[in-house]
Amino acid sequence: MDTEAKYMERDRSSAPEAGEEGEGSRSVRSSRPPGGLGKRLSGMSWRGAGLLGLVCTVVVLLFSHFVMQPFQIPSSSMEPGLEVGDRVLVNKLAYRFGSGPERGDAVVFDGTGSFVQEGLEENPVSALTRGLLAELGLAEPDETDFVKRVIGVGGDRVVCCDKGGRVQVNGEPVDEEYLHPGDVPSEVPFDVVVPQGTLWVMGDHRSKSRDSRDHLGEPGGGMVPVDRVIGRAEWVGWPVGRWTSLERRDVFARVPEADRMPGGAHG
Repeated sequence: MDTEAKYMERDRSSAPEAGEEGEGSRSVRSSRPPGGLGKRLSGMSWRGAGLLGLVCTVVVLLFSHFVMQPFQIPSSSMEPGLEVGDRVLVNKLAYRFGSGPERGDAVVFDGTGSFVQEGLEENPVSALTRGLLAELGLAEPDETDFVKRVIGVGGDRVVCCDKGGRVQVNGEPVDEEYLHPGDVPSEVPFDVVVPQGTLWVMGDHRSKSRDSRDHLGEPGGGMVPVDRVIGRAEWVGWPVGRWTSLERRDVFARVPEADRMPGGAHG
């Protein structure tokens, strides 16, 4: 009887009374979030992801605007080095700290007032949309933006062509190894002195390039103001199979500075 009483006593103590919860039951209940909390957390995660995406987009746009911008090549004027559809990375800091464009640099510039007539307007909404996409290299650049190679800087005398059919800069013939196969340096003769603060630029695919030569008779004479240069093209970033650096060409290494020539750039 004593054993049976003890058994019954243990049984009563282990069973929860009506309206009470056992320890194990409380443990299960406490692990569940209050009603609707899961939905609130899900909503917060979506908002957080959206905010993170917005912040990342702003950072990328700021980096592209001030430091390094992808630039989509829209034409064949710089073949074979740059092909249509290539994305080149343009260093916008290259000329911000006292240095300027040098002969042989491939530069991106705003041709407004030199290559393109001023005053051309575009729908503001479409201009903003295209501008944002262009900043990310997802759209062709503005119609006023160009990429060309610097042939002459301020003070240089650039002449074409010498007896060997080559361009001369300050009296020194230049063997332009980067030209498109089959192209000649220029089918249009010219003899110009580049004003200070400007550049004489030409495409590598001379027979397909509209460059300084095509604007000789216009205001500015085809010269591009240095302050219109956006940056220096330094890398082909896309497509992956064309990854390469765009090093400055040393074919101009023997060209003397204009102020060192007897009689100046005019010879």
